[in-house]
Amino acid sequence: MKRVLPFRPTLLAVAIASVTSYSYAADTQSADVLETIEVTGQTYRNTATKTQLDPEETPQAITIITNEELEEKGVSSVAEALRYASGVNTELRGGAVNRLDLFNLRGFSNDTILVDGLPLLYNDWNLQPQIDVAAIEQIEIFKGPTSTLYGEMPPGGMVNIITKAPQSSSKTALEVTLGSDNKKEVSLDTTGAINEDVNYRVITKASQSDGQAVTSENERILFAPSVDIKLSEDTLLNLNMYYQNDPSMGVYSALPSKGTVYSNINGQLSSDAYAGDANWETYEREVLLLGAKLDHQINDTWSFLQNTRFTFADAYQENTYSTSLDADERTLNRRAYLTDEESKGINIDNQLSATFDTDSAEHNVLIGVDYLKLESDIKYEDAVAPSIDLFSPNYYQISVSDLDFAASGYTSDFTIDKEQVGLYVQDQIRLDNWVFLAGARYDQYEYSETGTKYGAEATTSIDQSQISGRVGALYEFDNGLSPFVNYAQSFEPVSGSDKDGNAFDTSTADQWETGVKYQSNGFNAGLTAFQIVKSNVKTNDPDGGTYDQIQVGEVRSRGLELELQKSLTAEINLTAALTLQDVEVTKDNSGIQGNTPIWTPEKQLSTWLSYQPTSGSLVGASFGTGIRYVGEMQVDAANSATVPSYTLVDLSVGYDLAQLSADWQGASVKFSVANALDEEYYTCYDTSNCWFGADRSFEISGRYEF
Repeated sequence: MKRVLPFRPTLLAVAIASVTSYSYAADTQSADVLETIEVTGQTYRNTATKTQLDPEETPQAITIITNEELEEKGVSSVAEALRYASGVNTELRGGAVNRLDLFNLRGFSNDTILVDGLPLLYNDWNLQPQIDVAAIEQIEIFKGPTSTLYGEMPPGGMVNIITKAPQSSSKTALEVTLGSDNKKEVSLDTTGAINEDVNYRVITKASQSDGQAVTSENERILFAPSVDIKLSEDTLLNLNMYYQNDPSMGVYSALPSKGTVYSNINGQLSSDAYAGDANWETYEREVLLLGAKLDHQINDTWSFLQNTRFTFADAYQENTYSTSLDADERTLNRRAYLTDEESKGINIDNQLSATFDTDSAEHNVLIGVDYLKLESDIKYEDAVAPSIDLFSPNYYQISVSDLDFAASGYTSDFTIDKEQVGLYVQDQIRLDNWVFLAGARYDQYEYSETGTKYGAEATTSIDQSQISGRVGALYEFDNGLSPFVNYAQSFEPVSGSDKDGNAFDTSTADQWETGVKYQSNGFNAGLTAFQIVKSNVKTNDPDGGTYDQIQVGEVRSRGLELELQKSLTAEINLTAALTLQDVEVTKDNSGIQGNTPIWTPEKQLSTWLSYQPTSGSLVGASFGTGIRYVGEMQVDAANSATVPSYTLVDLSVGYDLAQLSADWQGASVKFSVANALDEEYYTCYDTSNCWFGADRSFEISGRYEF
């Protein structure tokens, strides 16, 4: 499947691509240590506004997860990093599945992740790039609809990863990690100045571990170099590459609800249970991202920022899925399938901004044009596989020569073409203590599938346009209190058609949100109330076949979110997040009106307490403990039963070895434990597809900075 991507862009896309300067602007200010790098300098743009407006000044809910927090909690993926944020339910497919960063935001599932403001190109099958936490400086969670700036997006919000940027001061960090499940990992992060106009950064990592499911393994190799080039006093160019090779990424198969969430006449399955076959369990992924970012200050009023990224990725998968559980509640009938996928694409975002005054009002006007192009070739085969006894499993039954793919009728070999062009405008106005924000966007979206899909000609074609907008206002009191209100829209193009051949409509959503932010004397807090109404939601057709779907009328999500960070003393810091939400299918014609969608707990609460002594015998040590509570969720769309709530405890201990001897300057150790009490918990898609949550895991790492 090695083919050159035939770019056939529209005239507008050609005009976009013809702009010769490539974008970004990374902060080149020095930092004392690698993990505390200032990212809000000259060229940083707020995720929520694409301007330099601070999050506390933005009339919309935002959560920032810093690199320091990522390291303190010892997270190993983006999904794990979101555990302590309000409004987010993460790790939707349990602890054994880690090849995708899946999460639910304000009641809506989301598989779209942005990196430095550009979406990772996902083909909606099995080829989704991931960004390793070793390359992440901070994570920004923008709550609610974001289509006005970013185009198609689920209405619950989005996650934007800010990657580590080159710095002018020379720093190198070498880290070695050992952990449970035979985890072995080594990483190197080095940055500095080549000369007064050029800074570099190189991040490398190699890791290997066993997976939670028996027989499974995880492997990764990462190489991410970048360079900042000061072309002039007004122009900064960043060139970056991200290469990741995942030779093995665990399992993806699910378990039935009987033996996990429900009781089974044969007993309960263990949390490392596996329903697949080691002879037919492969997931190999290779991703190459090539980026160029440029920031140019045209004059005292106007500046130009362009961000470009090329994506080249492929993945090969061999896997099984279950078709039924026999009456003995131990014999699981299965099918085997393979996917061979390759994606190539490009993102470009051009931003022209102006800062000026009109009378007493300060304006920050943003005009942007972005373009996205993705082509993905997909092959799929499917065949009957031997059944497995879940309570006396043989993991080596499948023989490739016995799989009859030709008889299945599922053979697929097709190409997905996706293209989107968006034009947006925004004005951010500061008038005394007021901040006003208004924006609008027009999108043209095209999608097609050509070739053979499930044994028949692929016929899906979408050509849709959409206008979306948002308005908001915030008032800053002198005491640090800032109430705000906003209205925002989002949209998602919907592919496919119903069983009668009627093409699906675009799914749209509207949000009203109000809240208050507070910042003063080491106390930061935010309280938000919201309501999102999403129309034209696609669900299974109760009167159709297995793969037939329809669009229900409406889903409503409303709730309260509270986040706070308080320095209790000079040594003790507390963070907490509370989510109360009510998500409901409010209009429907298939019998699920009034039901709650899966993966949407009504209550979530998390808190993290950190302690870093500044005097006494414990100077140099750091301690952290966290508690995560996730409430009950529905097993399936029919709400036939619930998945039990669970409470997890995490721990972290670190020590600066320089406190023992000056010879150990720059050396430190850290020990972290996730799910310290080894609580057993679950997630479910339906009664046939459930997963165990992540087992207790630990890791100890040694770090040397010089």
